Amino acid sequence: MTEQTPQMEGAPLIAPSSTEHPLYDNVVEACRSVFDPEIPVNIYDLGLIYTIDIGAENEVSIIMTLTAPGCPVAGEMPGWVADAVEPLDGVKQVDVQLTWEPPWGMDMMSDEARLELGFM
Repeated sequence: MTEQTPQMEGAPLIAPSSTEHPLYDNVVEACRSVFDPEIPVNIYDLGLIYTIDIGAENEVSIIMTLTAPGCPVAGEMPGWVADAVEPLDGVKQVDVQLTWEPPWGMDMMSDEARLELGFM
């Protein structure tokens, strides 16, 4: 039986992304091509993409959330993200996982998304 390391006070719940990887910007742009059907803003600017981790073999692991657990496209959106990222040059494979921790909040939206939705 392995003991889990306790969450350190103040430690981020969202794992860091591979922002220095050469494919990172292309993966972000691919994520920006996916929209929540109920909100006219892409899922990246909505703050639904928590982590983009790109491994040594260009395998992409994305951790994302939805605006609410009862989202009508909950079963489909991870597939839409994978379908957007997989065709990129250099990407070996894509794994998209849903998480509910931390829960999504409007404070996770980019300024562009807030402006688009009339919150600024």
